[in-house]
Amino acid sequence: MSLLAALSSYLRIRTLPYRMRDRARLQDWQSAKLSAWLENDVPKVAAFREWAGRETVLTDLPVMEKSDLMADFSRFNIAGITNAIGWRAFEGEKRIGDFIVGASTGTSGNRGLFVISQAEQFAWLGAMLAKALPDFWRHRDRVAVLLPIDTPLYASANRTRNLKVRFFNITNPLETYAAELTAFDPTVVIAPPRILRRLAQAPRRPMLRRVFSAAEKLEEADRSIIEAGFGLRLGEIYMATEGLLGVTCTHGRLHLAEDCMHFAFEEAGEGLVRPVLSDFNRRTQIMARYRLNDLLRLDDRLCPCGSPLQVVQEVVGREDDVFLLPSRDGEIVELTPDILRNAIVDTDRSILDFGLVQTDAAILELQLHADCPLPIRQAVQANLAALMARHGVSPDCHVKSVDLALHSKGKLRRIRRAWQPND
Repeated sequence: MSLLAALSSYLRIRTLPYRMRDRARLQDWQSAKLSAWLENDVPKVAAFREWAGRETVLTDLPVMEKSDLMADFSRFNIAGITNAIGWRAFEGEKRIGDFIVGASTGTSGNRGLFVISQAEQFAWLGAMLAKALPDFWRHRDRVAVLLPIDTPLYASANRTRNLKVRFFNITNPLETYAAELTAFDPTVVIAPPRILRRLAQAPRRPMLRRVFSAAEKLEEADRSIIEAGFGLRLGEIYMATEGLLGVTCTHGRLHLAEDCMHFAFEEAGEGLVRPVLSDFNRRTQIMARYRLNDLLRLDDRLCPCGSPLQVVQEVVGREDDVFLLPSRDGEIVELTPDILRNAIVDTDRSILDFGLVQTDAAILELQLHADCPLPIRQAVQANLAALMARHGVSPDCHVKSVDLALHSKGKLRRIRRAWQPND
């Protein structure tokens, strides 16, 4: 039954571009899916029970965030699994009966739980294969997943004859599992860009047929190093606790997983949007109008691959990493991660790693490698000062020489706001 769920999901997603070649048909299909989900599944959890028996449209429901979900996790899942029971299961077998429990890495400071059924687990596997490894049935792949948190989702792929998947915990230094990774001899690697960089620059690189960036912001400098090192086009998997959100196509463009869930978008200024998702394929835990903390830049051009799914030009970063700086007239000016990032990397092509942290209301810390030449340091400072002046702000910017080691126990965030307005 489980592998049939994976196969059904795989075939549905693989054939969708042939069945729906334009967005109008896709949106009609989504509307039908949402209507059935809103009527039959959403009211089964306590948080949305008041909508039972009503003719509900999606926008009738309130927008929710992680804080709402984790205030009382039991209200959003059909099993009534509480926060305490969920965390206890996650720290143990990661299962409660037939349900699978997982959690986020807590990049934003608060971790989130998720719970799915076995059928949903294998539907996720089918979707992942359809988007990332559509030709998996023609190969015998060994897939190395290098991420901060393991989940039974990854192990589900081992039920197929053509795939062997192994998880490597990157909260440990690469040196501690390098020998095991070499012995595994992967043909596919999924990892954050900072880990892929180290693998691509290693004297003995794995011989891969596919390589995917996941879990962290992909910088163009990282992409160039990774693609040159492996001699492959780097794919990108956009995923979170909330599910599989998008995968790049054969033309290298990132498509949202609108064949698995519905996305709405809130304007965030500067041409950016916040995604609000409703996962009509999940029935164990209801994710309805769930606002993500990400900032996206969409691309409305048609993709040469023919898919009607929305293209994302860039996952810019996290909304809680937008710098909030006081202007001369006392107003707060918002500077998004992409603007700050570009001011640094456009200074000199030799800048391959850096950090910029807002540590207080009007204090920034610029982190550069200890061996970064003084003229380049001064040029970066000048570029940042010019950017700030254009936006009417003038924070103090302190330069710090640091060892920007690629290993980190958390997700790498090169642009980070460590200060809150109410601190």
